[in-house]
Amino acid sequence: MGAAAYFSPTIAFGAENLRWWQKNPVYQIYPKSFLDTNGSGTGDLQGIIKKLDYIKSLGACAIWLTPIYPSPMVDNGYDIANYTDIDPRFGNMDDFDELIAESRKRGIKIVMDLVFNHSSDQHSWFLESKSSKTNPKADWYIWRDEKTNWRGIFGGSAWEFCEERQQYYLHTFAKQQPDLNWENPEVRKALYDAANFWLDKGVGGFRIDAIVYIKKPSKIADGKPDMPDGMCSVHNMIANTPGILDFLHEFRREVFDGHDIFTVGEANSVKSEDLSKWVGKNGVFDMLFEFNHSNVMFNNGDEVWHHSKPIRLSELKKALSDSQKSTKNLWYPIYFENHDKPRSVNNFFVSGTDKKLAAKALAIVLFSLRGTPFIYQGEEIGLDNTKFDSISDYDDISSHGNYKLAREEGLSDKEAMKFVQKFSRDNARTPMQWNSEKNAGFTSGKAWLPVHSDFKACNVEIEEKNPDSVLNFYRKLSKLRNSSEILLNGEYEELYPENEEIYMFSRSLGEKKLIITVNFTTHDVKLPISGGKKVIGNYADEKNYLRATEAAIYEF
Repeated sequence: MGAAAYFSPTIAFGAENLRWWQKNPVYQIYPKSFLDTNGSGTGDLQGIIKKLDYIKSLGACAIWLTPIYPSPMVDNGYDIANYTDIDPRFGNMDDFDELIAESRKRGIKIVMDLVFNHSSDQHSWFLESKSSKTNPKADWYIWRDEKTNWRGIFGGSAWEFCEERQQYYLHTFAKQQPDLNWENPEVRKALYDAANFWLDKGVGGFRIDAIVYIKKPSKIADGKPDMPDGMCSVHNMIANTPGILDFLHEFRREVFDGHDIFTVGEANSVKSEDLSKWVGKNGVFDMLFEFNHSNVMFNNGDEVWHHSKPIRLSELKKALSDSQKSTKNLWYPIYFENHDKPRSVNNFFVSGTDKKLAAKALAIVLFSLRGTPFIYQGEEIGLDNTKFDSISDYDDISSHGNYKLAREEGLSDKEAMKFVQKFSRDNARTPMQWNSEKNAGFTSGKAWLPVHSDFKACNVEIEEKNPDSVLNFYRKLSKLRNSSEILLNGEYEELYPENEEIYMFSRSLGEKKLIITVNFTTHDVKLPISGGKKVIGNYADEKNYLRATEAAIYEF
């Protein structure tokens, strides 16, 4: 192996055929926690505008915003009360128009989050639907006289009784998030009109939330509660029901086609052999978020936190490799973090791992797999999980649901809290850490969620000044990927799949090859390759073995 060097090849034939959203990373923002400019304690659109140059420094071509629509915030914006307006917490439509314009100046597009499986129970549609069985929107939601034994994704029954109608309505998630009835063409048209409203505003695409749940089994409608004994997951009963693609192709025709945008669906039940029906030219979306690697600690779709198991590296590698293989002729959104997942350095590495090395190691994988890298706010500075002492300190509704279920199944408070601290979505939702000042520079008021206790040591201002920081490592990797024909277009092949210590894979194009190596342990491991030139790594020097949590890219 030669001395460390920065790899910057010339783009060869092929990369020019990629779309804009394939060439550069996407940056995900959780607006509520990004930057508050008015002292309210909640992030806002002006805060995003203020940090556009920072986001551009990461090479991002787009910003995915989690929901900014009017909402009671039972599920932090994923309970939408109006699909075509801005929640006053974040600003107003003039702020949004300014965000679009300022982003466009920097070559960045804004991607909206569409939540079309369900609305808020405060949406005017639901208020009308629940008022009587004879009103014009009576069947805009899913009603029935008797409930099934389905357990909602946030815990408890997936059905809620409504006094006004003397019927139950279905809610896949919280009871304040009633499921919309996609069988009704008026519902579908209203949703398509909402999406087209934002396209007319100039957005560059959509991330579509929980889309696998929109089609419900016919047995809901025919009144036969012939479900298995005992509580069963609503996910297992309704996810990816046959006929869903008919709805989605209509969605594509009525909204997506004819626009220079990208679309990415959230789909945690689509089999790899079915991906071509969902993604690409003959599918519906440009990319599909699937959860095989991020949920490798759970079995068979059971995402109950205290049912989790330790991660075997071979299982994680297989999940990543399966996704790479199944999208070989399609495209893949690469991610390790988002607003629904704990911080990746805690999720994929054992306790005692150096968090900065781990953050850089995962960054190498993120930018080296084939597909579009998605960076979640704070991931680029190596943020790790927070640890609140009491369940009352957590805002996340799923944390409360999982805690309650754990206690009901016999776990002590201490045991239940261990899983909440590990998996809570609040781990990813603590305010962004900009500097060492009060509230990490996030707000001059009282932050809606406490800032991570490590903000004085881990923040953007400190990392900007340190050339060896996680932040500057992300910037180097972004430039590397953008300039590398191999990383943009090369073939993927996993090496040593049974090894439980090292994740190693190659990206190759013609006779050129890059080999990526990551040591997932806290001890030294033999490096099973020789020769090659080190392109970049999370250790400055070079050895003929891999040190604890060492990751590197080698050119051959």
